[in-house]
Amino acid sequence: MNDEYLIYNEELKCYELDPEQKVRDDVEKNRWQLNKVAILKDWRLYVMLIPMIVVFVLWRYFPMYELLGCFKITEVGKQVSEMKWCGFANFQALMFGGSTQSVLFWRAFRNTFVLSFYGLLFGFPMPIILALFFNEIKSDILRSVYQVLTYLPKFMSTVVMTTLVTMLLKQNDLVSSTGIISNALAAIGLISQETADAGLLNNPSFFRAIYQISGIWEEAGYGSIVYFAAIIGISPTSYEAAQIDGAGKFAQMRYVVIPCILSTIVIMLITKIGTLLSIGYEKVILLYNTNTWVTADVVSTFAYRMGLEGTSGGGSQAIASAAEMLNNITGMILVIGANAIAKKASDVSLY
Repeated sequence: MNDEYLIYNEELKCYELDPEQKVRDDVEKNRWQLNKVAILKDWRLYVMLIPMIVVFVLWRYFPMYELLGCFKITEVGKQVSEMKWCGFANFQALMFGGSTQSVLFWRAFRNTFVLSFYGLLFGFPMPIILALFFNEIKSDILRSVYQVLTYLPKFMSTVVMTTLVTMLLKQNDLVSSTGIISNALAAIGLISQETADAGLLNNPSFFRAIYQISGIWEEAGYGSIVYFAAIIGISPTSYEAAQIDGAGKFAQMRYVVIPCILSTIVIMLITKIGTLLSIGYEKVILLYNTNTWVTADVVSTFAYRMGLEGTSGGGSQAIASAAEMLNNITGMILVIGANAIAKKASDVSLY
């Protein structure tokens, strides 16, 4: 027994357990009983969790068995359990093999990092800026209209969104003319007419910019919901105190709003870093082509071709699984590192 939990009883002339510690011990002893009572009291809420748990187990935990394919030799027509073990040979072939697969993987990994970094640099601040602007709109009706207009792209399917981007940028089968944005850029001299006629999506130099701008258009409005909700929770007295001190609108944003939502920003930044290398293959596949592979190919599309189409120097499900595993491990390390840095720097962390 730790001495700090003992007190001296003058009447009995002996040490006894601190009353507060007795309460804590009783709670610890009866913890499972208390949890049982709480579950029975709110059993309806726990029943509603069952479908979500079933979906999570089926779609998150069961597929983990297929990760064993990273450590096995791909054998056509055989299940993962029937394949032969090869240890870390697939990882070595990807990272240090020097083969075509290794070269293409490192190119895809570099493109994934560059696209993700640009998304963090340019895409992450945009929802915060939008939320700040929404907060300054005094008319509730006008604010609602602007918010709905910025939310709409999020609810369009990826196919619809990429089709719109394609029609605006390049010559396509539906409209036998150059896209309106391409024509506008050529008219003001930012690009040549030859480049516009060829289609910006056929030029690898423009793919990253197109991907980021379309991503901001799609995600910024929906992402601003979290920050706008945090801004609404700020006490009006904070604004009044700033106004008394002579603070204008930008000063209030800098010294009142941003410090009050800083914890939300840090948490969202950590989660964003966690998905830094998780670029889905759907949008990239719908936008890229063989002309733009050099800047557009990412790990997910590399794994897609390797595992399903069998291109890129010979397909292999094991190599594809190893590529995705390396990508996910890197993302996990980034989350742990970002969380540790945030905890040291601001005492705000995800866990």
